[in-house]
Amino acid sequence: MTWQTPFAPVSDQIHWPVIVIGGGQAGLSASYWLQQHSIRHLVLEKHSVGHAWRNNRWDSFCLVTPNWQCRLPGFPYDGNDPNGFMPRDAIVDYIERYAAFVKPPLLQGVTVETLQRHDSGGYELVTTEGRFTANQVVMAVNGYHVPNWPRLSERLPTSIEQLHSSDYKSPETLPAGEILVIGTGQSGCQIAEYLHLAGRRVHLCVGRAPRAPRWYRGRDSVDWLEEMGTYEVTVDEHPEPAWDLRHKANHYMTGRDGGREIDLRRFALEGMQLYGRVADIRNGTHLIFGQDLKQNLDGADDTYCRIRESIDRYIEKNNIQAPSEPEYRPIWEPEREPRELDLEATSITTVIWATGFHSDFSWVHLPVFDGAGEPVHQRGITPTPGAYFLGLPWLHTWGSGRFASVGDDARHVVEFIANRTEATTEVSASEQEAMRA
Repeated sequence: MTWQTPFAPVSDQIHWPVIVIGGGQAGLSASYWLQQHSIRHLVLEKHSVGHAWRNNRWDSFCLVTPNWQCRLPGFPYDGNDPNGFMPRDAIVDYIERYAAFVKPPLLQGVTVETLQRHDSGGYELVTTEGRFTANQVVMAVNGYHVPNWPRLSERLPTSIEQLHSSDYKSPETLPAGEILVIGTGQSGCQIAEYLHLAGRRVHLCVGRAPRAPRWYRGRDSVDWLEEMGTYEVTVDEHPEPAWDLRHKANHYMTGRDGGREIDLRRFALEGMQLYGRVADIRNGTHLIFGQDLKQNLDGADDTYCRIRESIDRYIEKNNIQAPSEPEYRPIWEPEREPRELDLEATSITTVIWATGFHSDFSWVHLPVFDGAGEPVHQRGITPTPGAYFLGLPWLHTWGSGRFASVGDDARHVVEFIANRTEATTEVSASEQEAMRA
């Protein structure tokens, strides 16, 4: 077998006590804790360390959460701007430096094609570099695997260039002309803002994603929410159902230029054309919109105001001295919601689908999914002994799939692995003693 150079020496052995699938922040965190427990393991990465951050983000991408929340195990943020927001290249550097710090037994460029139970009671992995077996396996592959392309996109004219938000790089890489962005999660809103600030004429289809304040009463709202314990609330304690939490669009704001709020109403005042969600395409060129623009803007603002109110209550309850803020009032309302848009009558040359991703666990042939194909687990521990998940959205808390808390989940899973390993070893030793007797 020919391996790419790993971070730590890796033997050509086929069987391992633990195999970690995925070499991103979740897999690297798992390797860190496995090493703390002296558990031999192998990490398999489909691409290379930092691949998604390097290749699936636009050129001006930056974190939405402040740098101080970058706290991978044993490797907290070490820069000189803890309250800033790392740009894409700095994020890649952080991940690569973390890998160099952890020195995982890592094989890069290896795709796991099939994961299934083995006759021995462990697991068999069929990969592009051959077959492996393991006593236990950790699937550290997040939940954002395949760009979501609505089938509606197939009905747009071929003269329109279409791309997913994961393929967008910069305004300069797009054809001349106006741009339609469909979707207002974090990516859609930030891309629309970047294009708008670059002087491009932008049309934006507004969905139901919530928004959040950036700075409020003298501090970043993330600082307040961290102090309030909001990010420590578990999926089981949260008032919203787990399914809703794990599938809800992230609150939109930005870390650009030191961080600021994104208010789509302000964009409208500045000339951006807003629409409701795309409902249909007729005659190949006419986009038909749902009449939900005002409803979606109001819904985003309701979340924005609830976050502010929760901070207000915390400040009042704890007698904290903080500057006051004026009550939020919308600065723009749609007088009449557009019902349709004739692409031929505009100068739109590009459509960016900011419609998220869906998971693909088709390669996992284990009884660890529910009727909807969603992973079943309790903080990453599945009903199938020895099989675990890491890095999924709301695996345990808000930060489970982020730099903030993925390390805590990894520690929890690895401690479970260590306890199971010790128990298995004790049983094996007892059986051997019984046989000798």
